[in-house]
Amino acid sequence: MRVLVTGAAGFIGSQVADLLATEGHEVVALDALLPQAHRGELPDWSVRHDVIRGDVRDATLLERLLTGVDAVCHQAAMVGHGLDPSDGPDYVTHNDFGTAVLLAAMYRSGVRRLVLASSMVVYGEGRYACAEHGVVRPASRRAADVADGRYDPTCPRCTEPLTPLLVPEDAPLEPRSTYAASKLAQEHLAAAWARQIGGDVWALRYHNVYGPRMPRDTPYAGVASIFRSALATGLPPRVLEDGRQRRDFVHVTDVARANVLALATPAPDALVPVNICSGEPHTVGELATALASAMDGPAPVVVGGARAADVRHVMADPQRAAELLGYSARVRFTEGITAFATDPLREPAALSG
Repeated sequence: MRVLVTGAAGFIGSQVADLLATEGHEVVALDALLPQAHRGELPDWSVRHDVIRGDVRDATLLERLLTGVDAVCHQAAMVGHGLDPSDGPDYVTHNDFGTAVLLAAMYRSGVRRLVLASSMVVYGEGRYACAEHGVVRPASRRAADVADGRYDPTCPRCTEPLTPLLVPEDAPLEPRSTYAASKLAQEHLAAAWARQIGGDVWALRYHNVYGPRMPRDTPYAGVASIFRSALATGLPPRVLEDGRQRRDFVHVTDVARANVLALATPAPDALVPVNICSGEPHTVGELATALASAMDGPAPVVVGGARAADVRHVMADPQRAAELLGYSARVRFTEGITAFATDPLREPAALSG
């Protein structure tokens, strides 16, 4: 199979490209080498793929690269929590407009299969149940509650505490950041495209991905990278809230394998969203503690507070990925975090001021 991989030099895209090549597929590798993620140069681990430096918003380039391609694995995106709302135009331009240009080029080139890198951020808060009212959408966390150390969401009808549940793919979608909104828009654009032309799309909703080649020392980095950077300088990881917020931390090699499975599997509908997770939820405090132990560093410090767009618990239901893709995670939490203590990371990017 000949596959165009966008974002092929990135954290996840480079692992996807490597695995595809290892399994005998032909990779057409494209990356814009955005300064938010790169230092303007190709990382050593991507040299083998002859990465073409270019932008998914360049329709002429895309149509050339799509010649003879069987499927597209779309990893290119501006990612992360961001700095502030001034990032909005960049997220929309790179993620949404870029995806629209790619879809149009695929249509003109006759390519009908897409694997889209989506994200768990489209869910907003996770899934919760009230003892009296069943499954409910939680009331928004109030700033006053967070300031007083009351972090868990409550029932919007009776204000009682809620029990967090696993989040299935048909849960209500409620993006709470510009990045999250841009990822949901990508899904909608891809779904409309697939219905119009008879294509098929897997929207892989990645949960908290970590592992080798993760970017570091950037405001767009994930929490595992932020904790490791602190420990590398002898400082304790600073854990927001009370450290008990739950996530699903999934290793990047498992995410790459999910992409390869999706590329080889026709989607049963125009767009099929799938949680790509470990199926093994852990708290952010557990992550910090495990990493500090693996690096023989100082114990984490719980500092309270919360970022404006943060959610409390998001724990993924892995059942659909297992049933439709035959995917389940292979890297366990302790094994992966121990390795992450010494994994090679991406050098700090040069951010424009």
